[in-house]
Order: sequence, then structure tokens, then C-alpha cells
Amino acid sequence: MIEFEPKDGVRFIKDVRVPMADGVELSLDMHVPVEADGSQDWATTPRPLLMEYIPYRKDDSPPYSGYHNDFAQHGIIGARLDCRGSGASGGVTADEYSVQEQLDGAAAIEWLATQPWCTGKIGMIGASYGGFTAVQIAALAPEHLTTIIPIYFTDDRYTDDCHYRGGAMRCYYDIGAYGASMIGMNAMPPYPEYSGQDWARLWEEHIEQNTPYLLTWLANQTDGAYWRPGSIRDRYDEIRCSVFMIGGWRDGYPNPPLRTFEHLTVPKRLLMGPWNHTRPNAAIPGPRVDYVSEVLRWCDHWLKGEDNGVMEEPAVQVYMQSYDEPRADRTETRGYWRAEQDLPMGERIWSLATGGRLIDEEEDQEGVDCYRYNPTVGTCGGLWSGGVPYGLPTDQRPDEIHSLNYTTESLTEPVEILGRGQVTLNIRSTAPVMAFAARLSDVAPDGTSALVCTGVLNATRRTSLEEPQPLKPGQTYEITIDLDATGWRFEAGQRIRLSVCSADFPNLWPTPYAGENDVLFSKDCPSRVTLPTVAVRDAEGGVTPGDEIDFKPGDDAEPYREAPNEPVWQIVRDVMGRRTGLTTLQSNVSRVSDDMEVRNKRTLDLWVSEDDPANVSAKGRHTRHIVRRDGEMVVDSICNLRSTVDAFHCTIDLNITVDDLPHAQRRWVQSFPRQLL
Repeated sequence: MIEFEPKDGVRFIKDVRVPMADGVELSLDMHVPVEADGSQDWATTPRPLLMEYIPYRKDDSPPYSGYHNDFAQHGIIGARLDCRGSGASGGVTADEYSVQEQLDGAAAIEWLATQPWCTGKIGMIGASYGGFTAVQIAALAPEHLTTIIPIYFTDDRYTDDCHYRGGAMRCYYDIGAYGASMIGMNAMPPYPEYSGQDWARLWEEHIEQNTPYLLTWLANQTDGAYWRPGSIRDRYDEIRCSVFMIGGWRDGYPNPPLRTFEHLTVPKRLLMGPWNHTRPNAAIPGPRVDYVSEVLRWCDHWLKGEDNGVMEEPAVQVYMQSYDEPRADRTETRGYWRAEQDLPMGERIWSLATGGRLIDEEEDQEGVDCYRYNPTVGTCGGLWSGGVPYGLPTDQRPDEIHSLNYTTESLTEPVEILGRGQVTLNIRSTAPVMAFAARLSDVAPDGTSALVCTGVLNATRRTSLEEPQPLKPGQTYEITIDLDATGWRFEAGQRIRLSVCSADFPNLWPTPYAGENDVLFSKDCPSRVTLPTVAVRDAEGGVTPGDEIDFKPGDDAEPYREAPNEPVWQIVRDVMGRRTGLTTLQSNVSRVSDDMEVRNKRTLDLWVSEDDPANVSAKGRHTRHIVRRDGEMVVDSICNLRSTVDAFHCTIDLNITVDDLPHAQRRWVQSFPRQLL
């Protein structure tokens, strides 16, 4: 354990060793409140503690930074724990969210609760991975876990995570971002100034025994036992502590917060903004809010025991979005903050009708609309948001050219929806494997189409996500597609549009067979969209109602940029090769100290054939460059994934150099049969 000199009422404590039952030690950093006059010894002054539990290498962040420092300045110990097999912690990891990882987290909480610096009141907080671990460990109900604040989390690792969606496989993200990135991150070295005599052992252990998570995900293409331990969807009642959930409508996880809120029986609160997968004080699009202030008010009540009125406030606080020009570089969202005591229940049904109409009355007509499966549709839908700092959808009309579109008349009065809609379709296909994607859009009088939310179902999973069944060519099936949760206000004069196609590229890996598809509808066998409506708020003096909740504002934000000659997000058309491609670029630099910085760079090249949807290839490269006064290390991981009609083929190469000399190399090569995917 290393103690740093106090700064602004906080002392930074480095590398507290937290023992596990099997002898492995996990590494914890703490920002601890201290008295300005030094009159109290932090080690014997009990404080409540708020812990983040993630594998993203705490030692790459500088001391006295982040919200852990904010917590300490507010009288709460801000702690960050490296998961087993990552960063400065011992042991190895072969996958994310393992049972062992969850047991470790619960054991760490109980150990911390017995330390003289802790009151025994412990909370967990985290965004993404840290949100996942918070709900997973809360379901184990450790005695001293008093509250959790999960941000951008999931309750179901198969239906709502970055690997699969609606029984279809996600495409760009695991190769271009998280999945391939973790191969290199788990192989990075700890730092000798913190790990001491364990430095060599830890690094060798991490290099030799860690396994790419991606291989396990590719081997589990259907729902089942593998995905359940990290999911709380069927065991909400096992959570015994209070829960403050934070989510974003443009985040990759808009559904779990609403679903979890609905099923929890403990004290709870839900905050949903218009944000992508970035903390709400800095997220795009805004409005951004000072969410740390909200977290601290919650913790003052639950960790300090203060009667501050936070539990008398509306439990549901959501941002109701409205139409904006659909630009990828948009930083703000029109709308208003809405308060409710609970999630309101209501619905309104529109039916598909001849002539591309979407109608809300019965009509005794039969129709069949046909379209050809184009695997390149979806490039206007934005990028699934799980950490990439860009990706908002653009005007949907280029995608709608290759879709079936059903549109209402201009609305005579506003319509507001809050929650998850459903699309019921009667379909036929000439292919044995086919996905059906639904897009809900807000159409302006000039025809511009802004994406509201989407949904998808691989129709081979129409009756079960665990046991898929092929489609029989020419046979009619009724399928139900769940749309992503949203909060949206359609203004009078706008139109609501439902678009149907069979691709969401580059977000979903295309199904492998070319095909023609039909959507059928009649009075006795309707195809329809059901939307979760709520009471329309009056707009006094404008088209948008006034805010019903006040938040402290967050930070200013600008669209993500690289150098002028380095585009960060490109859709490429290979005209002669009849291919569509995606290229992405992302980089950042973390200055850990005056003696060290870590530079990260990610690139992705992804291609799909317009004529052969089985022919898809993706190459992601993730480079981490550690620059120190005593030398340089580069950890470079390259992941190639390509598909044929019947299999996925994965090649992974990991290369580590020290001062430009080869240090370690590993490779993995594996093929996976496609399971009606």
C-alpha cells in the first residue's frame, strides 16, 4: 500500500491488497477524505465507501482524478478495484462477468466493511462494465452492500449486450472496439513502482493464461446456460439493496433500466437522458447534466443516513426527445425533462395498410408487399453505442429506398411514447435464415426522416432464442419484434413511419442467404406496430413542454475529431466490387504521471458484399503504446473475423514489444459453425 500526499482534502491510497479465499489478491485504489488540519488519521476514521469494480486498469489513470476524487471531497471513500486477472490484480481471467469475478466482488465488499477506515456502509457504482458488475453482485446480496448506482448496464447478457441482438449477431462493435480491445488490455503489464516484487509474476500470468473473450462469445450463438450467470433478468427479487439506475436513449443499453425498474421491489430511482455511451455530464447528444451531484444526494441518504428528501422526489425522471435535423455531429436534443412516480402504462396501435400507409383504424383490405434482402441497408442508422464516441443516426431516406415503408398522415396533435414498442409482422421468405429489422422514424414535412428507435429478430428464433428453427420457403409466420425503449414526442404536423427490411449493417452481421421477403396484412391477420403512449404534456408558448425537473448543467461538448486528414467514421462504396464498407478510427492519450503516458489507437475495416451476404469480413486493430522514462512497450492485437455460408472464421494475433524488441507473441485460429445465424 502506497500513501500519496494529501491534496484538496483527499489522500490517494495506492494498491491496497484485498485477499480472496483462494489466496489471490486483488488491487484496490482509494481516494480518502482527510481533514485539512491533519487532525484525523484516515486509517482509523470510518467513512462510507463507494466502489467501482472493472477490468480497465486503474493504474492507467492519474491520482486525484475522476469521480472517485469527487466522492472523497464529499466525505465518501471513492474506491476502484481491478478485477481478477486484470491490471494490478492477481489471478487470470478467461471471460467477462464470470461467477468467480462476482464472488470476488462480494468478498471484497465484506472485507472492506471490516476495515477501520470503513463504516460498513458500501455502495457500488460504474458505467458499462462497472454497471454490469454492480447489478450482478447486488443479486448475490452481500450483507454490507447498501446501494448500487449502475450506469449503462444490462440485465440480460444475450438479448441486450454487445454480442447478440434479437437472435442476430452484432457486427462491428466486438471487432472494432470492446471484444478485440480486451485481448490487448488483458496482456498489458502492471507497473513495478506499484506492484513491487509481484510485477514479473503478474505480467507473465496475464500474458500466458488469459484467453480472448471473443472466442467464447462466438461459440455461444444461442441463449442458454452460458449467458445466465451474468444476467439478473430472471432474479430481480434477489437484489436487496436500493438501486439508482442511469441510462441513455442513444446508449447501447436503453432497455435494461426500464425493465429492471419495473421488476425491482426495493427502493429505486430511474434517470434516462438522451445520451450515448458516455457519462451524462459529457455525453452527446445533450442536454448534459451534473449527474455526480445526483449520485451524491442519493448516497448522502443511503450511505450517510441523511434525511435529505431524495426519496420523496419522482422516482422516474426521463428526457422526452423530439425531432431534430438528423445529423451525425449533433450535440443537443430538443425535448423536455419529464417526471413520473412510476412507469406509466398505455398503448396505441397502428396497422400496416396498402399504399404504404400506417393507419389507426380498422380497414377491410388485404395486402402483400415484397422486397429483396439487401445486406448493406442500415448505414444511416448510426453505430451501436457501447463506447465509440460517435455514431448518431442520419437521415433515414437512403436506407428507406431498400425497405418497405408505412407512414401515417400528418399528426393533428402531438403523440408521446415512453417505453418499448412492438412490431407484429406476418412474413414469408425464400431463405431458410432471414432477419427482420424494424425502424420507427419521425418524418418532417419536408420528408426528412429521423430515427427514433429500432428492433430486430432473426426469424429462426421466432419461437425460441435457445432452439432456433429454419424458415420454410413460402410459409407464412407471425413474428414479434421488440423495439428499443425510448422517450419521444411526435409533434403535430409530423408523421410516424415504420420501415421494414432485413439488415442493419454495420451493427448486425448479415444473414448468409440471398432472398426475397413478403410482409402480409389483412383485417383477420394484421401486421401492426404497438407503441407505449403516455399522456401528452401541454406546451405553453412553444412546441416543447417545459422541464418538470431541474438539474445542474453538465459540460460543454463537441463532436469527436481526429486530425483533419483522419476521418473517424466512413461508409465506403466499392462500386466496381459491389461492396459496402465501414472504416473507423479512435485514439486517446492518458497522461498517468510526469513519467508515463499511455496512447491507445483503434482501427476497423469492415466489408460486406452486395451480391453475396455470406461474404463479410472485419479486421480490427488495437494498439496500446506505454511510454515511460525507463522504456517503451507496445501491445498490439489484431483480430480478423470473416464468414462463409456455414461458418465464422476467426484469427487473433497478439504481439508485445519492449523497446522495439519482440517480447511475446500469441495467436488463436478457430472456426465456428453458424447456428442459423
